[in-house]
Amino acid sequence: MFRRKLTALDYHNPPGFDCKDETEFKNFIVWLEDQKIRHYKIEERGNLRNIPSSDWPKHFEKYLQDVNCPFSAQERQETVDWLLGLAVRFEYGDNVEKYRNCKPATEASDAQKSVDPLINLDSNNPDFKAGVLALANLLKIQRHEDYLVMLKAIRILIQERLTPDAIAKASQAKEGLPVALDKHILGFDTGDATLNEAARVLRLLHIEELRELQTNINEAIVAVQAIIADPKTDHRLGKVGR
Repeated sequence: MFRRKLTALDYHNPPGFDCKDETEFKNFIVWLEDQKIRHYKIEERGNLRNIPSSDWPKHFEKYLQDVNCPFSAQERQETVDWLLGLAVRFEYGDNVEKYRNCKPATEASDAQKSVDPLINLDSNNPDFKAGVLALANLLKIQRHEDYLVMLKAIRILIQERLTPDAIAKASQAKEGLPVALDKHILGFDTGDATLNEAARVLRLLHIEELRELQTNINEAIVAVQAIIADPKTDHRLGKVGR
């Protein structure tokens, strides 16, 4: 979920980044502060660089407070995403001329923008934020610092899974095809023909479940890509100096 931002920041291994790996996560935080965010002076970064220290989580929590991160260290994915967004803003600020003439891969026409109902919403309204957060919690959608991004994710989920057509399609009984069990190699022998046949059935059902899981994963990836493919810069968050 961080691949695009990591790529934009020239991280050495965007596809393989795993924020759940403690060592990789700590090294990533040190790299992000040293190379991109640079909130601390060089001599003040010693505690973050001391990765083996048992006090590192405490120093990281303080670092999040110092950069005004709205998430705690326990909310790791949200924290990583927020820090990456901060780093991207600083990267743009340091290289304005480089990125000034860059055009997005796809640009929506004025007509398309005018029909998007999300454009005219006041994302700073407390009632709007409370409503979006309640929907996100109900639908188990990951929180994001930008409430419009969360709302777009909610809309995609509803369109894909909760419309009458989607529900009707999911409710349709699947008609299977006859399978010749004797043509499927089990790979082991229980010593009982009946048990062997039951094992073949269980294996085929497991394979079907794996295929369905892969389909769900692919749908999730497409939904996430639809969100992160629409980047937005909030100039109100900019500041001079660090």
